[in-house]
Order: sequence, then structure tokens, then C-alpha cells
Amino acid sequence: MEKEVHEQYEYARRRLRQKKILYFHFVLFLLGSLFLFIANRFFGLGANTEQNWCIWGITIWFFIFILHFIKVYITDRFMNKKWEREQIDRLVGLQQKRISQLESRINDDTENKI
Repeated sequence: MEKEVHEQYEYARRRLRQKKILYFHFVLFLLGSLFLFIANRFFGLGANTEQNWCIWGITIWFFIFILHFIKVYITDRFMNKKWEREQIDRLVGLQQKRISQLESRINDDTENKI
């Protein structure tokens, strides 16, 4: 029982850390985007280019943030330790079933030869 409580605690701690890092990434994204916009608009960085380079930078960064968000709130939420255990148990069950089928086939073959 204590092992399960420890696993639940570790899972909660890991999820909290993931969310904390995601929130930090979001704040960093907002501040970085603001900096890129101000640097482009008011300080004229990249003014000699025809394209609005800060929009490209913000868009790429936003895409990376969305991937991070999906990992934390969708992928890791459903593919946790419980899911891993269920998949391992299922695969082990399939392997044991296959082994028992092969053993029964071997036993049938040896009985037919005798």
C-alpha cells in the first residue's frame, strides 16, 4: 500500500513540475514576443528587410509552445504509469499465450510421433 502512495505522490510531483515548466514557458513566450515586437517596431532591428521577421519568430515559438502544451496536457495525462503498466501486462499476457500455444503444439507433435 505504501508503494502505491509513494507512486501517486511521485506522479503528482512530476505533473506539478511539468505544469510549472509549461507556465514558465508561457510567460517566457509572452515576454520574448513582446521584446521581438518592440525590437522590430521601435528599434528598427531588421528594418532593412521587407518581411516582418518578428512575426515569423513569434509564430515558430508559438508552435513550439503548442507542442509543449500538447505534451503536458494531452500526451502525458493519458500515457502515465498506469497506462504503461496496462500495456506491459497486455504484452506479457500475449507473450505467455503465444508460449503456451507453442508448448501445446510441441506436446501434440511429440504425442503424435510416439
